[in-house]
Amino acid sequence: MKEEPDWDHLQTFLAVLKEGGLSQAARGLGLSQPSVGRHIDALESALGEPLFTRSRNGMSPTAAALRLAPHAEAMASAAAALRRAASADEAEIRGPVRLTAPEVMAQEVLPPMLTAFVEQHPGVELEVVSSNDALNLLTREADIAVRTVRPSQQALLARRAGTVRIGLFARRDYLERYGAPLTLEDLRTHRIIGYDSNPLILRRLAEAGVETGPDVFTFRCDLEAAQLAMLRSGYGIGGCQAPIAARDPDLVPVVSGAVGFDLEIWLAMHERLKTSLALRLLMEHLAAELGAYARSVSDSA
Repeated sequence: MKEEPDWDHLQTFLAVLKEGGLSQAARGLGLSQPSVGRHIDALESALGEPLFTRSRNGMSPTAAALRLAPHAEAMASAAAALRRAASADEAEIRGPVRLTAPEVMAQEVLPPMLTAFVEQHPGVELEVVSSNDALNLLTREADIAVRTVRPSQQALLARRAGTVRIGLFARRDYLERYGAPLTLEDLRTHRIIGYDSNPLILRRLAEAGVETGPDVFTFRCDLEAAQLAMLRSGYGIGGCQAPIAARDPDLVPVVSGAVGFDLEIWLAMHERLKTSLALRLLMEHLAAELGAYARSVSDSA
């Protein structure tokens, strides 16, 4: 008979799954890398099947790991709720919390998550800064940040919530009028929604094999919310997070598999703020909710 999995080993499993490597998970858990490795080995032994394949690029989850993940996350959520019920004084969970997030995340993704959090903790007052600029958490421009690049400042507590796929989409009626492109070359005959002068995104698009520049984008704007509005209006073809596109039955993926890249979602706050119960609870809540959001659509782009 297989052994009962150890809860500490399941926590380590979740950390490795989220961080993608033993050393990264060890730092987040406050353990040594060998200890993290032993936890994974013990859990694999208890379950009777491998959970990760190891390579120079890190730890890749197996099919067994992906099956186990939602159950382990449910146990983690239940354990967190138990700790809160046992020790949290609701009178302490109050006051303002300042959150910053990229504009599309702030407008399209976070509202139901933040509403659910305030329903549980009505004493918390939320301040949201919707900006693609990275506010400085070290100088308290914000308490918690949702970011799409890994935070690099040493004094921050950072946590990767998940990875979401970006692909090309168009409204169904646009494709009915102008035809669906089947190759990258076909995109030249279409109206393309893109960026004006964002060097990071333009570089990533070029790496994904998408031509960029004034001759390619017939609508150019660095405000992603404006790009999304144009996409929804039926103007042409543009990039969109797959889970956002999946909400709209009129948005259809185009040249699937030929164009796209993964966008990491990170949470960060100053390490000195970890004593704040409200901030810790919001970080836990957003990590779980953003993780579920990232997994809500498989690679449909």
